[in-house]
Amino acid sequence: MTSVAPLPPGAAQPAVVHVPVSDPRVRPLLRELGHEYSTRYGKDAHAEISRYPDEEFTPAHGGLLLLLLEHGTPVAGGAFRRHDASTAELKRIWTHSAHRRRGLARRVLGELEREAGARGYRRIYLTTGPRQPEARGLYLATGYTPLFDTAADPETIGPLPFEKHLPAVPHSAKATDL
Repeated sequence: MTSVAPLPPGAAQPAVVHVPVSDPRVRPLLRELGHEYSTRYGKDAHAEISRYPDEEFTPAHGGLLLLLLEHGTPVAGGAFRRHDASTAELKRIWTHSAHRRRGLARRVLGELEREAGARGYRRIYLTTGPRQPEARGLYLATGYTPLFDTAADPETIGPLPFEKHLPAVPHSAKATDL
């Protein structure tokens, strides 16, 4: 794995683009997530990627998928889907293996939270696997509340649920569509 240093102050930040799951630039996200899940949880873990229909990640269905592009190449991304009328569920949070340790996952979370809030969601819900301590640490460090006993062995819990309440967005600032 190649180590990439964080961008120096003043350097151009990766561009944010909203895309459908069918966009070819999403393939590295799906491929690497599938590999990560299979490596950590076994060959059946690929089912997690296909658990939800692609349309659930479109604005028409209350969702969104975004990528961070650097020189046109995807380096990170993530998505949300409608969990219920006031809750967005984060899924598919990813940073390209060659671009980790740069704060890109934090940026993806921030962008997803902002977009969810602009669409009227008041709460974010997500789960991460018990064998993903880096994801657990990220969510704790970014203000997510664990909905499980953090002192328990994660392997005895199963998926680790988190939530975060979003601040109210003034009506005039809400996004209506992409």
